[in-house]
Amino acid sequence: MDHARNVLVRAIKNLKVNNEHQAYIGLGSNLDKPIQQVSSAIEELAQLTASKLEQTSQLYRSHPMGPQDQPDYINAVVLISTGLEPQVLLSELQQLEKKHGRVRKGEQWGPRTLDLDILLYDDLILNKPDLVIPHPGLHQRAFVLYPLSDITPELDIPGRGKLSELLQNIPATGLERISA
Repeated sequence: MDHARNVLVRAIKNLKVNNEHQAYIGLGSNLDKPIQQVSSAIEELAQLTASKLEQTSQLYRSHPMGPQDQPDYINAVVLISTGLEPQVLLSELQQLEKKHGRVRKGEQWGPRTLDLDILLYDDLILNKPDLVIPHPGLHQRAFVLYPLSDITPELDIPGRGKLSELLQNIPATGLERISA
């Protein structure tokens, strides 16, 4: 698997960013200096194969979902243009998480060094076992919606409606905009 991935990555690195797709990536961290984890991941996303970092939201501090006996999260959203297809992009994001020390234990909403999620990919609606786009729950999470609004306030989320309307129903309670 690693050999096939390496061959694919080498081939993609030779491509220009053409057939561009717009992808919004959610970032989150609550372990091992979370602000540095998220800031570093943003810099690494700027170097992602066949992709270009277009915009970055402010950083936000949010209370954890699920178990409350863990530190607060630092969250952000970036917009990238990419020539990568969704499954390849997911693989690249998972490799970046691994590089940051992410260990998948099967625990939903547990603490993590880095969490990278494909929130949106063009207007695609995809439902596969390992990838759902738009990201499930996106429309209910202030720590995703407010950073998205920093980047594209007029965004229309496939199957969910206008971001501005979703924000009216999701208070920013427990969400704090911070400066890195």
